Amino acid sequence: MTSAPQPAASSASSSATLPPVMSGVSVSVDGFAAGPRQSLDHPIGEGGDRLHRWMFEQPDANAAEIAALTSAGAYIMGRKMFGPGRGPWDENWRGWWGEDPPYHAPVFVLTHHARDRLTMQGGTTFTFVTDGIQAALDQARAAAGDRPVHIAGGAATINQYLAAGLLDDLWLHIAPVTLGEGERLFSAGGLALEPTDARHTKLVTHVRYRVLH
Repeated sequence: MTSAPQPAASSASSSATLPPVMSGVSVSVDGFAAGPRQSLDHPIGEGGDRLHRWMFEQPDANAAEIAALTSAGAYIMGRKMFGPGRGPWDENWRGWWGEDPPYHAPVFVLTHHARDRLTMQGGTTFTFVTDGIQAALDQARAAAGDRPVHIAGGAATINQYLAAGLLDDLWLHIAPVTLGEGERLFSAGGLALEPTDARHTKLVTHVRYRVLH
């Protein structure tokens, strides 16, 4: 593959006019999307940074996949991806990424605790959604317009969208490491996937699937 991956035809979307809902996630060979014991010192859990070496150490070799990760019109993430806190919000916490997060688009954060929208530099906004994954998807679709919606993570959030039949394309970026414990992708069986593309570089194997329903 020499060009940026393009979204496959939507299978979970109820209408052909709806752009696809996709997810691209780095995982270990043994299926973990983050290491254990997330903390301020270990945002992706202990050892989780090993899953993302391909993005930072070989960006040119993986430029097409990096571009695909940043091409969405809106993003959805779980609270643990936004920050390490639990319970009521620490209003001083504004995400892991500083004042200019890499998304440059609307981001919808799933949470049980209400919080006012955050407007960051570079076009990123964080909207905190308390009424579930479908409500977050509806808002993300409205914000994305004719561009795809990206379920950014973490593993529990991706698993919820898979279980609900709301995900069209899944792109696994498989790092040649094992973690042994952490946040596991594919927490339940019964999922059917159709491979549509695959390639590898030194630090990662990229496999793209269409989610069958």
